[in-house]
Amino acid sequence: MIHRRDFLKLGATGLGTLAAAHAMPEMLANLLGGRVSADAGKGSRKQLIVIFQRGAMDGLNALVPHYDDNYYSLRPTLAVPRPKKGEAVSALDLDGRFGLNPNLAPFLPLFQSGKLACITAVGSPDNTRSHFDAQDYMESGTPGRKATPDGWLNRYLQTAKIQNATPFRAVSMTQLTPRTMQGKAEVVAMANLNDFNFRAGNATGRVTTSFEEMYAKQAADALRGTGQETVEAVKFLKKANPGRFQPDNGAKYPASPFGNAMKQIGQLIKADVGLEVAFTDIGGWDTHVNQGAPNQAFGALNRNLRDLGDTLGAFAQDMGTRMDNILVLTMTEFGRTVRQNGTGGTDHGHGSAMFALGADVKGGKVYGDLPKLTNTNLYEGRDVPVTTDFRDVFAEVLSKHLGDQNLAPVLPGYQVNKSKFLNFLA
Repeated sequence: MIHRRDFLKLGATGLGTLAAAHAMPEMLANLLGGRVSADAGKGSRKQLIVIFQRGAMDGLNALVPHYDDNYYSLRPTLAVPRPKKGEAVSALDLDGRFGLNPNLAPFLPLFQSGKLACITAVGSPDNTRSHFDAQDYMESGTPGRKATPDGWLNRYLQTAKIQNATPFRAVSMTQLTPRTMQGKAEVVAMANLNDFNFRAGNATGRVTTSFEEMYAKQAADALRGTGQETVEAVKFLKKANPGRFQPDNGAKYPASPFGNAMKQIGQLIKADVGLEVAFTDIGGWDTHVNQGAPNQAFGALNRNLRDLGDTLGAFAQDMGTRMDNILVLTMTEFGRTVRQNGTGGTDHGHGSAMFALGADVKGGKVYGDLPKLTNTNLYEGRDVPVTTDFRDVFAEVLSKHLGDQNLAPVLPGYQVNKSKFLNFLA
């Protein structure tokens, strides 16, 4: 007998993680019977897309403090040059103090049009430099507490219940359910929309039998009888057929796993499957060696920033006016050391940067407080200090974008104080 949570994490089978198995039979019957169509969620709620940059992004080289001489003295070969007209590898000036890494060039018009906001010196108050712990703390929303059983996004779904929610209210474009989506609320995780439709959506006898047998023979008694509902949820996705939607407005996504994930999230939005919360991640931000200067074609940071910038630029272009209801929020577990190391990289640090794109964003501004990078201002003499707790960012997103004012259950143990909000959302 396998535990429910273990079964629901079987994304590696290629069938996706169907945590929608507990969806109420009458709700699914309505969806499939025509009383509530596949566009049941159209226009009803705003959507939040959370992107986790795993490995700890170098916030200083993404959101460049080009006003600070200390930044340049501490990074003699890695610092992004000050803005200079006609210089392709220099920082793209935002406000006379901060600039974007040139590999994030698609962000500049979004910033200038007021659709993109930048947040500096943001992160966790916990001082761990362990990737595993820091990611766990950020995804659970409880820094310093390892025993938290669920993620902050799942707790939001638990507390902000909606009527006629489809099985695809919450979707993670990942092979397994991420920490931030784990919990009692139902979610769907799938690595690839096409495989999901092709391998699970054909509803062949073999596929249907495998689901039913797995539930009937191995699942706990509490799950008996839900196998058919799982298959029906798959049929619902097939009926919506999000794969038929191609990028609009001339948008071209990078041919990368992250680009593909965001393209497919866009397809789900266009198919009106009732999506409210989506998640995906992009790895490779742990740049200890050969991080890459902006004037170099190589370097993990350069490649990842190009992927991030090109993908989110394409997503905004693809979504068009749909961005009026969408908020994209990026995050990373911690930043990098202010001083470059001896191997052309940076080591585990503390504060980093976030980006917010889309609906409700009061863009065209850099939010947060980054003091000059003098020794006395550095955290533990080496890192960017955290002047904005990531939970204050989460709280502002939940309350202003998603309209959830019951934040205590979502951010347990934290006293939400709206005076701490950066007010980067309207």
